[in-house]
Amino acid sequence: MGRRTRWAAALTAAGLLAFAAPTVGAQAVSASQRIDLKVLVVDDGGPSVAAIVNELDLTGTPYTRVVLSDPKRPTITAAFLSGTDSLGRAEAKYQAVVLPNNAPFPAGSAEMAAIVGYEQTFGIRQVDAYTYAQPAVGLNWASNPGYIGALDGMDGQVTTAGLSGPFRYLKGSVPFENNDPNVVESYGYLATPLAAQAAGATFTPLVTMPIPGAGGTQGVLAGEYDHNGVSEMVLTFAYNQYQQQYRLLARGIVDWMTQGVHIGFDRNYFEQDIDDVFLPDDRWSSTAKCTPGDAASACKGTPAASEIRMSPADVAYAKQWEQAHNFTFDFFFNGGGSDDATQNGTVDDPLTDALLADKTSFRWVNHTYDHPFLGCVQNTATVPWSCTTSATGATEWVSQQTIETAITQNVQWAEKRGISIDPTELVTGEHSGLKTLPQQPVDNPGLAPALAAAGVKWTGSDHSREPQQRAVGSALTVPRYPMSVYYNAGKVADEVDEYNWLYTATAQGGSGICTANPATTTCLPAPLDETTGYADYVVPLEARIDMGHILGDDPDPHYAHQSNLAEDRILYPVLDTLLSDYGNLMAADAPIVNLRESAIGTELQQRSAWQNAVSSGRVTAYRVGNVVTLQAPAGVKIPVTMPTGTTQTLLLGTRAVGTSYAGELSGWMSPGSLQSAVTLRLASAAMPIVPPMRGPVKVNAAHVAPAAITPKQLASVAKKVPLTPAGVAKLPHTAG
Repeated sequence: MGRRTRWAAALTAAGLLAFAAPTVGAQAVSASQRIDLKVLVVDDGGPSVAAIVNELDLTGTPYTRVVLSDPKRPTITAAFLSGTDSLGRAEAKYQAVVLPNNAPFPAGSAEMAAIVGYEQTFGIRQVDAYTYAQPAVGLNWASNPGYIGALDGMDGQVTTAGLSGPFRYLKGSVPFENNDPNVVESYGYLATPLAAQAAGATFTPLVTMPIPGAGGTQGVLAGEYDHNGVSEMVLTFAYNQYQQQYRLLARGIVDWMTQGVHIGFDRNYFEQDIDDVFLPDDRWSSTAKCTPGDAASACKGTPAASEIRMSPADVAYAKQWEQAHNFTFDFFFNGGGSDDATQNGTVDDPLTDALLADKTSFRWVNHTYDHPFLGCVQNTATVPWSCTTSATGATEWVSQQTIETAITQNVQWAEKRGISIDPTELVTGEHSGLKTLPQQPVDNPGLAPALAAAGVKWTGSDHSREPQQRAVGSALTVPRYPMSVYYNAGKVADEVDEYNWLYTATAQGGSGICTANPATTTCLPAPLDETTGYADYVVPLEARIDMGHILGDDPDPHYAHQSNLAEDRILYPVLDTLLSDYGNLMAADAPIVNLRESAIGTELQQRSAWQNAVSSGRVTAYRVGNVVTLQAPAGVKIPVTMPTGTTQTLLLGTRAVGTSYAGELSGWMSPGSLQSAVTLRLASAAMPIVPPMRGPVKVNAAHVAPAAITPKQLASVAKKVPLTPAGVAKLPHTAG
């Protein structure tokens, strides 16, 4: 029995085909029905469902997960899906349904019948996370014309309907990753919609891809199939949560299934920190393969090379670049570097003069006065360094007073020179004071009280060591991503030499670190060319990594150093590639959001509070007609995404909902004065139209799929595939 036949049989068994169901859609959803703002996820353990769950987690959208393999899972029945609330209103407990495919239950399943009846009754949409192209979902078989196989390196395209609908925030291109040409990373079924759909049914392609060898005929990757009072988003390709092609579509998938009204919101964030401004940075030695002058380096006895420090021309270029790209750098400054260069104001320092003359062009953040190490007292006689201990074996710590002075002295230095800063923001030198494994497994005990005394609320941490925000006394960390643009490199040749040292085997002249740590580091097949290796490999690789953070709703900042804006200005090619690629993919109404440290810290703090409220069951969110009601514990802000025109109802008057982004309104909401809940009023009660159910399901025997047909699942698609040198070579914007 084919899937469509089984579906009809299940409906008949449940008594749902004995009469024509009521019309659903915009006209049929009763203004008295309550729709709870939560998503039902039916999980088969595959990567596609996991990817959608990941997007719900990232955005803060509540969901209930039913794992099919769990013997203790609840049975999906009409009572599980709907009921009656305390006011006697019909209540839909879920605003959308995610299924692993179009029919994940056995033939004649009462659970599938319950889901279909529920969707018809309340106008609920369904996402088929990954399904076979077949007539049961409004598509022809993937043959004549059609394609079944790997999609790596191919390009999808959002259709006109997709660009005016759920994927309005994209420009149109959806390139598929090909990180490793030796691994199948994505697999799918390209087919065309049925020329003759069942009575009343329609199929609208949303994302397509040219079918190989079919003369430009487009096959469907994503489409909307409306039939018999049910609306499905059909996805015919496998993906995981890390892949760029999925990340580009994730926002639209959630927006489509929730019909543009949901808890949670998504932004594309990127912030660029520039550390050590005013200071010089030590230079990598290509002969000694270390960094002379760095106390933690193995370069004992090697004469220090000339240090790297920005020039006035570099300041002018930074300002010009910002203006050209509508982007602002965050300069993490050390006033002591200026005082050293000016000999405490007795001689002129052209760099200080240039930075102060253009001080309003940049955002400024405290990086301590003279960049001291603020953790344990370092013993640099050992390699790597170790913590100095007392005669009794106790760790010796940099004092609380030393930490506090390093912070406040820099604040005072900025105030005297009219540099505007937020004194609650800080990044210590090398993120020191925070635990640093393996040498220093705990924070300096003096750090938390010093931060409190100095009024610091936000302090940067290294994302590679501590990816999650945490408390340090009364302050919170802001994890920062390190970049593969090294602090000790101002010239391309030095950057490539150090990169080769880190990522090649000893037999190729490298350090062998990659050989010794295969689980975390991949060796290059051969050293990069000193002249072309940076542009051809390091730049596109770093840009792709950073793009993953942007598309992953990740506000955590990235950091480089002032040395990277000097000499060969090696940071700019990465940023140019990143912003160019972003501009080629995203529409103008979905710009990069560039927050400063305190705003990022606040965003992370609000996300944590919201997730705690959701996981503890202390959130109420539902829609009745054009009114949305939201309630959370006192002090917890609620993330929302709403259609344009939505307003918040106050005791007196109204106010705007969030800000406009990607064609919608979104942001964090709180109750108004003397209110305990957030009440939002949509501009219209109408929901996107689901074609009405006109009667019993009609089955065209010629279009019935074979029984138990399921899409192919590849283990290689289920995991993140690292970007290999061969994959980097295929990326756009790679210099030839």
